Amino acid sequence: MKRILFLLALFSVTNFSLFAQLTLGNGEHVLEFSGGVSTYYNQRVWKETTDNKNKDRFRLRDAQLQLEGRFKNTLEYELQVDFVDLASFATGEIDPENPGLMDAYVIYKGLGFVDVQMGYGKLYYSRSSLVPFTYSPYWQRTQLVRGNLFSRRDVGLTLMKDFWRQRINAYAGVYTGLGELSLRGDNDATGQPEYVGRVDFAYPTRYRYRDIDDKVSPIPMFQIGANGRYMNKPLPEGRSFPAYSTGEFGLKIINGERYAYGMDAAFQFMGFSAQFEIHQLLIRPQWEDDALFQGFTLDQTDGIVRAGGYMTQLNYFHKAWKTIYSVRFEELDLNDLVPGNSQRLSIALAYQFKGFDSMVKFQYFSILSEEVIDPLRWTEQFRIGWQYNFK
Repeated sequence: MKRILFLLALFSVTNFSLFAQLTLGNGEHVLEFSGGVSTYYNQRVWKETTDNKNKDRFRLRDAQLQLEGRFKNTLEYELQVDFVDLASFATGEIDPENPGLMDAYVIYKGLGFVDVQMGYGKLYYSRSSLVPFTYSPYWQRTQLVRGNLFSRRDVGLTLMKDFWRQRINAYAGVYTGLGELSLRGDNDATGQPEYVGRVDFAYPTRYRYRDIDDKVSPIPMFQIGANGRYMNKPLPEGRSFPAYSTGEFGLKIINGERYAYGMDAAFQFMGFSAQFEIHQLLIRPQWEDDALFQGFTLDQTDGIVRAGGYMTQLNYFHKAWKTIYSVRFEELDLNDLVPGNSQRLSIALAYQFKGFDSMVKFQYFSILSEEVIDPLRWTEQFRIGWQYNFK
């Protein structure tokens, strides 16, 4: 095994063009190796109020290795690691959009009527979150689904079933509720899990979790989906959640009850594609003095705080030019008790050397408006770089 990994690393740095699908097998057991590297340069237009321009930089975003295995027709497993973020994970600086450990799970298919997945991986909530980063022309997901409002990964159990030749897919699972922090071991003091479910429907044929119509579909295709999640974690007095577990906006884990629900839609035809997605959080904090109430009383709020937003995206793939054009708008309201919301416009341009496996990506961000409770240091941002995947 050590020799195989050594040859894999050697070939990847000496001659990318030598790579084809690297597969090992003995007839019953098949193991496939893949991975990728992506890097970019970031430049921001700063407000006059800041003198810290530390985000103007070159960055190595990904250095991933992925192992996928199958045993007969009953067992599948996946292990995916990003070495760039693995070191920061140990210090507690976890990026929920791109953590060090991305997948580590096993799927058992021997029951026949349902597939069972156990381990750590993406949660089946939000279509945009489920689209792999390497299949996107953008360098960053929308604020709505980056992992600051709800966890994108967790440890737990998922039941999966598809119908009508994979046109209909249903998922239901139970997880620790701590998201990426679940890898540290214990649950919080409540010991309560989070429940997540999703169902989507596609027509006239199966629709993968992809944004770009790179196959230039000769017939119109669409998909609609709905998902929800629920947790109830009223902490005993004096207890607190593990460090970093509440996310950038303090909405991922609540001292109390939290619902999240949303729907999404996708369409593609002849290289054109479009996506729409919306999510709503309904939060019931346990204590009246919770910071989410923004100083209001229970009588004024009925004990409820809401947050959420939506995004819409339009894309076109020019096959002859091997180029992707995309524009995206997003709106986010972090707290309905505070007036205003944030709005962003993003434009992406990607040129493919070898499909999604090798391409140059450019993204432009513009802050149209921002919330008082989430002030930023910049107004515009430019990001350009290259991603390369070997399979």
